Amino acid sequence: MSKLFITFVLIPFLGMAQTIENIDYISPFHNEVAAIKKGSQWAFINNEGKIVVDFRSDLVPTKTNNDSYPIFSNDKCLIAHQKNDILYYGYIDKSGKTVITPQFLNATNFKEGKALALKVHRETIGYNDIFKKDVVSYHYFEVAIDSNGTTLEHLTQLALHVSPQNRNDNSPPQITSKLISKNLIAVKGDDAKWRIKKIEQ
Repeated sequence: MSKLFITFVLIPFLGMAQTIENIDYISPFHNEVAAIKKGSQWAFINNEGKIVVDFRSDLVPTKTNNDSYPIFSNDKCLIAHQKNDILYYGYIDKSGKTVITPQFLNATNFKEGKALALKVHRETIGYNDIFKKDVVSYHYFEVAIDSNGTTLEHLTQLALHVSPQNRNDNSPPQITSKLISKNLIAVKGDDAKWRIKKIEQ
């Protein structure tokens, strides 16, 4: 009986390594991803150097020490979209999908499942017969939101009027409250005094 010998030739599989060139800035890793900048656009890479969020112009940089770059925190990154000359802030996940639609005048990065934001309330106060359009007033409140963008708590009781079209710069109104622990928020009053507010889940 003849014996059949089969010889296997093992050819090492060499995966095609991704090379990203002409990068202007590379941030440290946060939440297992790092921001990279090319021109005016930002993207994110994972720890294998693969682009997980492609280059785009709506990512919002966060100031960290002496630098400023977009970051993921709690698997969400801030984005900003302009509508009627107003910037509205929202969030994407690590696939680049919008998970909280831009709707806030300002917002913070998520921390322990919560973020602070300026929620806009639109009020129709009249009608302009000449221009055939509603006369609208905008007010905003500081709120705490959950990971779905749902308001957990109003942090300021009085509505603050805002006319973004008349602002001299593009910077958003400031958020004065601070998330100091998982369920505690420091809220600054008009008298510059602080109060500690507990957020129930």
